[in-house]
Amino acid sequence: MVIAVVALLVIGPEKLPKLARTLGAYTGRMQRFVAQVKDEVNREVRFEELQKLQQEVQNATIQAESSIMAGVDAIQQGIGNAVAEPAAQPKRTRKKVIDSQAVDSGISPEANKSSAKTKRVVAKKQGEPIHQTKPARARKKATG
Repeated sequence: MVIAVVALLVIGPEKLPKLARTLGAYTGRMQRFVAQVKDEVNREVRFEELQKLQQEVQNATIQAESSIMAGVDAIQQGIGNAVAEPAAQPKRTRKKVIDSQAVDSGISPEANKSSAKTKRVVAKKQGEPIHQTKPARARKKATG
């Protein structure tokens, strides 16, 4: 209030409205300039953050690619070793095949006493047709 009274006395009533408009225009320009500088600074900060994020993504991609390639190399090496050494695999006997089928089908090796029973159970679990034969006792009674 005091500043307005002093300005009225010093500048005079004729020039005061023109001075007020000029001051208002300069104030508006200054505010727009400050807003533009703030926007530019914010834009630069976001750009730097995006560059950091892009670098992190590239690093993660490189790490994932290298770990995948290491896994592929290990698999290829394992396949190469398996193909190069086919004689190293143990030969399976009939009993081992039945035991492995029983283990694969969920039957414990202790329960694998009767190979005929095991075959029927394995075939039943795997959905194969079961060829029923008469037990030895029933065959003896039937024949004589």
